[in-house]
Amino acid sequence: MLFYTVKRLGMALLVAFTVSFLTFALLYVAGDPATAILGPNATDVDIAYIRKHYGFDQPLLVQFIQWLGRIVQGDLGYSYFFQVPVSDILLQRLPITIQLGLLAFSLALLIALPLGIAAAARPNSLVDRLALFLSVAGQAIPSFWMGLMMIVIFSVNLGLLPSSGNDSWRHFILPTVVLGYYATPAIMRLTRSSMLEVLSSDYVRTAKSKGLSRTTVLYKHALRNAVIPVVSLAAAQLGFMLAGSVVIESVFSLQGAGMLAWQSISRGDLPTVQAIVLLFSIAYVALTLLADLFNAWLDPQVRMAQ
Repeated sequence: MLFYTVKRLGMALLVAFTVSFLTFALLYVAGDPATAILGPNATDVDIAYIRKHYGFDQPLLVQFIQWLGRIVQGDLGYSYFFQVPVSDILLQRLPITIQLGLLAFSLALLIALPLGIAAAARPNSLVDRLALFLSVAGQAIPSFWMGLMMIVIFSVNLGLLPSSGNDSWRHFILPTVVLGYYATPAIMRLTRSSMLEVLSSDYVRTAKSKGLSRTTVLYKHALRNAVIPVVSLAAAQLGFMLAGSVVIESVFSLQGAGMLAWQSISRGDLPTVQAIVLLFSIAYVALTLLADLFNAWLDPQVRMAQ
């Protein structure tokens, strides 16, 4: 297990380094950062001064090494628009995004896992058809459209819930439902298919022939193996939900990191955009690593195959 952990950690660090370089390079390829800071009406003299002041006139590799060195020391840069360290802004905004992501992820698991297990236990039943309907509907409905419809119904027409802001727990209900429903279909379908595959295996049939109850076979024997691919997908979905909060936070005006990313992109605030993209990418890599380690702990064959 130690060798497997070290190997996966090394791969995760390599991926994180590659993502950090791509994040840095793509944002500079997208346009001239000096022009983004000053605006389209800036003079050539002003643009040249900003390039030299911020080091934009140096080779890209040199800029990346300097930027990465500051990142390692905990310096995420200085916001061009807010005129404060990026780390100070993120300390205010990240807790909102993390809270929304965890709430939505918990809701998705509460819906997807029981329905997926029930659908696999009773194929072609009413529960199975309901699960498939929710899965198809969840993929067909865009999250921003669902968010707008929820605002119209529950905020405008019924007046039950606030439509924007993050002042209280009530402000998180609608965005949690929308973001959680976004992740539900994939987890539900994979849970159902994994359970169906495991339930048709020889060792499950042996357990049934021994006279074990349906509940024992389902939850003690089948679920442990069926949940392995679900763990990997759930970790990826949580990463997607954190990064995908940009749309949901914009719809519901939640002042989290997702909303900050949108504001920074529109204002050309490159240090803030770089820091947010890097943090989201590292979070995704870390979640994938934790899922791999958890799967290796659940199933020794996973780590023996490496």
